[in-house]
Amino acid sequence: MPEPLTSTVIAGRASLEQHFLLRHLEPAARKRIVGYARNKHYAAGETIFLKGSAGTGMMAVLRGEVRISAPSRQGKEIVLNVIHPGEVFGEIALLDGRERTADATALTECELLVLERRDVLGFLETNPKACLKLLETLCERLRRTTEQVEDVVFLQLPNRMAKALLRLTKRDGDHVKLSQRELANLVGGTRESMNKYLGEWKRDEVITIEDGSITVHDRAALELIAEGE
Repeated sequence: MPEPLTSTVIAGRASLEQHFLLRHLEPAARKRIVGYARNKHYAAGETIFLKGSAGTGMMAVLRGEVRISAPSRQGKEIVLNVIHPGEVFGEIALLDGRERTADATALTECELLVLERRDVLGFLETNPKACLKLLETLCERLRRTTEQVEDVVFLQLPNRMAKALLRLTKRDGDHVKLSQRELANLVGGTRESMNKYLGEWKRDEVITIEDGSITVHDRAALELIAEGE
């Protein structure tokens, strides 16, 4: 018996239908492909998939935040991205069917919609606009990764920190569930080296840090720091 649809799932499917990957399709095609999606819940800290595991599909975040990271053989970790509600991840494995290129972990309690590769490939083959939009997503992710590498090489730590916080939030009052250690992994620093700047920004009421979340209160100030001013 199919799982009953909750209001969250119904809203999530409607949102997924309007995602830029799908919104150019005919309404019937959108509803058909989104109808294949199933919802899954993850507790905070739970592994969604690991690097090297079989890649079977793409996921859309309905609720919560997902950390995308890459582990090293030495046990260190680089945070590549934080995925927010309305965004998708796992699209690389969806296209090539090969193993996952990174780890995905629930930063908070999460609800996801999962689209399996076998269900998506058929309509991609007959909908070139959707293929082009998926390629745009991949190119945007590649550009972001390239920018992160350039930032680590050319920018000072406070500039990188400010730039990362601006990217992870959209407006004043937004927060991201990211520990100081995870932020350090994202910007290529250490937790100890960041404490000075985070403390200064807290005193200046640019940010607050509480219960593992960093909340931005003054984007204009962060923008100046990100630009090196």
